[in-house]
Amino acid sequence: MKPIYKIMFAFSLVMFVAAIVAIAVYGLNFGVDFKGGSVLRLELNPPAGGDRPSVEDIREAVAGLEELKGKEVNINLAGDKEVIIRTDVLSEVEHQKVVADLNSRFSDLGIIEKQFDSVGPTIGEELRNKSLVAVIIVLVAIMIYLAIVFRKLSGTLSLWVMNAATVIALLHDIVIPLGVFAVLGHFLGVQISAIFVAAILTILGYTVSDKVVIFDRVRENILRGSKEDLGIIVHKSVMQTLVRSINNTLTVLLSSVAIFLFGGDSIKYFALALILGVTLGAYSSIFVASPLLVWASKKRG
Repeated sequence: MKPIYKIMFAFSLVMFVAAIVAIAVYGLNFGVDFKGGSVLRLELNPPAGGDRPSVEDIREAVAGLEELKGKEVNINLAGDKEVIIRTDVLSEVEHQKVVADLNSRFSDLGIIEKQFDSVGPTIGEELRNKSLVAVIIVLVAIMIYLAIVFRKLSGTLSLWVMNAATVIALLHDIVIPLGVFAVLGHFLGVQISAIFVAAILTILGYTVSDKVVIFDRVRENILRGSKEDLGIIVHKSVMQTLVRSINNTLTVLLSSVAIFLFGGDSIKYFALALILGVTLGAYSSIFVASPLLVWASKKRG
């Protein structure tokens, strides 16, 4: 294949290894959904001309609450008026006391409770395990789908090679965003919640289509009787589907960027995961899955 494929594949390998290192060093900052705990979302309404309290002010206020002593507490601002308090599991009595104490401490703010969710550690662990199972099921389903769709090529190209190239490229598409979120979680406190799993499953379902389209064009070129080297056929197939891939990717990116910028805190990082995954999916279809298909096929003879 052309030298550009080797260069970009090496770049992909560096990104992949860096992501794994980031995950190993920093770990994933799981949210309440996965490790258990409580989330309290409050709307603060300061009087005209007043300012919303800073994170430090709110942290100082909750530090003296008896209900939160000995518990891990994370405080983040959301939007123009809201504050999100994440902590270990609170009972309903403790929850009501925390809200009452904050109302007493910031009586001029007109605090309105917008959300309270509490998840036990056992349920969080169960959700984490089920999320992993869901990702594995999707990958297995994709392998079965590829085996059915490309069965007519089994005499020319190995179905195992096509499956392996696709799965490795898909792992590239989800491991690198996980590495990014490991860094964001360590330095900015960004947490991984159940909505992030939805983003991962969406990425897997969407980006596999790019790979299938390229492989399908390879199939068409081979079945039409092309006798060229496989590397040339794959490169030609990539170029034939490039405009379609770019257009589809840009369409998703435009909507995802809009959600990231204007969609609010609750889905902001869902959109970021989609932006990373969809971009990497279009990239890996060309510079990961395609060269792997050629190199592995040639190695198998």
